Amino acid sequence: MELIKELLDHINYVGSATLFVIGLYTVLTHSNLLKKVIGINIMETSIFLFFVSIGYISGGITPIIIPGSEDIIYVNPLPSTLILTGIVVALSITAYSLSLIMRLYKEYGTLDMDKIMELRSDGQDE
Repeated sequence: MELIKELLDHINYVGSATLFVIGLYTVLTHSNLLKKVIGINIMETSIFLFFVSIGYISGGITPIIIPGSEDIIYVNPLPSTLILTGIVVALSITAYSLSLIMRLYKEYGTLDMDKIMELRSDGQDE
């Protein structure tokens, strides 16, 4: 019963770890390049959730300092700031990855990494 209470108290960490494992499983088990990019995006989202969870303080308020109030608990704004930067980087990497996947599809006619490697090895033997 106590274990269930602890899990429910930290459900955001459990959710983050679960999302990361799902993304990692997708990246490791699928040979389709598009599915690998989706798996990487799921992993990135789990990291974003984890950082936002770290920055949250129950009962905390926006970090605007009011003179004469020293006993107020503030929410840390740094994780949210880092996440905004991370989202921009993740979006850029995803766009670049998708453009490379489009080029690979034009060149080889497939998105399967194993078939692409097979086609590349056949072309080098000639």
